[in-house]
Amino acid sequence: MYDMANLKKLDGLAKNAPSAWEGYLAFDKAAMAEGAIPVKYKELIALAVALTTQCPYCLEVHKKGAEKAGATQQEIAETVFIAMALRAGAALTHGTHIVQE
Repeated sequence: MYDMANLKKLDGLAKNAPSAWEGYLAFDKAAMAEGAIPVKYKELIALAVALTTQCPYCLEVHKKGAEKAGATQQEIAETVFIAMALRAGAALTHGTHIVQE
């Protein structure tokens, strides 16, 4: 189901909903632009989010983006463990909903 070639189909979405597509592109560009948070950090944040949402397309896109922005393999590896810690923490705190005191 997940094939990076599917991203070529974005052109069809853009063609059939051009206003929404342009809005998305503008929003994405603004969100990922250099600002108070450097692009490298934004890409690492995006990579962590992609790890938690488990989107293979986002993983590929933001891994490349992080590397292009100067992220090292050590920074990417630490990002993996940050995402893991957050997912584990969420399971732990959600566990409080199902246990008795």
